[in-house]
Amino acid sequence: MNKNLVRLLKTILPIGFGLFLVWYSYAVTSEEDRRQIIKYIGEADLLWVSLSIIIGILSHISRAVRWNYLLAPLGYKPKIINNILIILMAYFTNLGIPRSGEVLRATALASYENVPFQKGFGTIVTERVIDLLMLFLVISFALFSQTDIIMGYLKDHGLGMGTTLAVVGVGILGMFIFLAFMRRSSSRLAIKLKDFVKGLLDGVLSIFKMEKKWPFVFHTLFIWAAYVFMFWVIKFTVAETVSLSFGELLVAFVAGAFAMSTTNGGIGLYPIAVSASLGIFGVSSVGGDAFGWIMWIAQTLMIVVFGAISFLIIPLLNRNR
Repeated sequence: MNKNLVRLLKTILPIGFGLFLVWYSYAVTSEEDRRQIIKYIGEADLLWVSLSIIIGILSHISRAVRWNYLLAPLGYKPKIINNILIILMAYFTNLGIPRSGEVLRATALASYENVPFQKGFGTIVTERVIDLLMLFLVISFALFSQTDIIMGYLKDHGLGMGTTLAVVGVGILGMFIFLAFMRRSSSRLAIKLKDFVKGLLDGVLSIFKMEKKWPFVFHTLFIWAAYVFMFWVIKFTVAETVSLSFGELLVAFVAGAFAMSTTNGGIGLYPIAVSASLGIFGVSSVGGDAFGWIMWIAQTLMIVVFGAISFLIIPLLNRNR
């Protein structure tokens, strides 16, 4: 298949899928429920919404600081303000073209801070590895903290403990068989997978080689704590979700995180995923949809507004480059 066509499909399909889900959500919701959801959104307390946005901005600032800890061993120390603007620009472009933000970050860093593209991109890959590990930790904590409720939900839907363990066991066994096969294989796919795993390990191990490893760990924990709490405070905007515990909301946070990686910025899928996960804990589809849309709208507006401003400001702050 033509490479240009593949790139075009990678851009169009996630957006198209997201728009389809927006239409689907509208189509399967009754007129009365739609009115109630819109009412919830319109009556959302702007104090909590604003606090969520502020926490989100702090996470981006922390990510900008953390980025310099990865660049320092390479001999570079960009201005923090440039890092912040570049990161906001990257999130903004990811809304339109999936994963284009990573390329933009490395390109902008090369343009404004004279960091070679390959080195800048390497630090971004390392960031993604660390964030992936943090996501796994959050998922593990969410599952262990809500095991009884999740297992009860699965049982009510025909998946008892025995069936669940069998599915997990088959999945783990299949993974080991696949890895063993790929380890011995010399196919292009196997080589790419080995290079990917090696890159993951190199990215993780590079942390132990940096001078300020503990500040790096602190900012990593702060970033993910900010992600969780910017989600948590939104519970106070919908009456049905105010009483939810931290662990219950963490399950919805994980569902939303997966949705964000499936469509551009989670368009369409994010409210559906969050609402479905909140339904496990007794929140109605109306309340869950309202929560999901309030969270998605707030964070998307933040990225659009500050990302667009960053595109305008960064050339002015770096007129000599």
